[in-house]
Order: sequence, then C-alpha cells, then structure tokens
Amino acid sequence: MARTTGDIVVDAGPERIMDVIADFSRYPEWATGVRETEVLSEGDGRAHEVRFVLDAAPIRDEYTLRYSWDGDREVSWSLAEKASMLTSMDGSYVLDRVGEGTRVTYALAVDVAVPLLGMLKRKAEKVIIDTALKGLKKQVEAQGG
Repeated sequence: MARTTGDIVVDAGPERIMDVIADFSRYPEWATGVRETEVLSEGDGRAHEVRFVLDAAPIRDEYTLRYSWDGDREVSWSLAEKASMLTSMDGSYVLDRVGEGTRVTYALAVDVAVPLLGMLKRKAEKVIIDTALKGLKKQVEAQGG
C-alpha cells in the first residue's frame, strides 16, 4: 500500500515529542477531528491498543489502532479491525534529531469503505498529515519543549 508522507521540525527533543504522541488522553485537544480516545491495553508502559472516535467530515467513525513503539525514535500503528468507514490504516511517526530540534516524519496510508480515486485519497492523507504535524508541533512547543 502506497504511503503519503510529510515532515516538520519541532523545537524539542525526541523524548518530549514521543511523550506527547503517547499521551492519547490529550489527543482531542490537538488532533483535529479526534473527539474521544480510550486506551484499551498497554505494554511496556505505553498504549498497545487505543480506541478513537473520529468526527472529521466527511469521515465519522470509531476504530481501534494497534501500536508498536521503538523507543523514542519511532512509533507505528495499524487498524486492529475494520471500522464502518475505515478498512485499513497504517501509519508511523519517525523522529530524527536535527540541530536543536527534531524532524518528525509522518507516513500514512488509509483505505475507506467507499471507493475514492487514488489522487483524492492521497490528497486526503496529505491534509491529515499536515494538520496532525502542525497540531503536534503546536502542542509540544506550547508545553515548553
């Protein structure tokens, strides 16, 4: 499955950024469209499965993602089971130190139950990625990197 990617440099260390990524209870504060989150299971001190309620028109859905953590450098996720709109979602954040900050690269591939032209799907993924990266940067930097 082809992935759409985007990146942004955040004025903070990887550990601080990963702490914000791992704090699912606060996603509704900064992740556009996320209305509710619930950690369903944990492993190694971080969430393993998380339920999301999404209201990002035109997609309204409830789904569970399964997470895999690689220290403070990478986290990836996939859809635990098909939802009503989402049939697959694979994504990752990769963090690389650059000078005083950290480059966050977000890769995402989404499939939905309704057919979408590949071009429209990539555009939707790009909007999700850009919005998420800006929200993450704002949240991390507001908390004082």
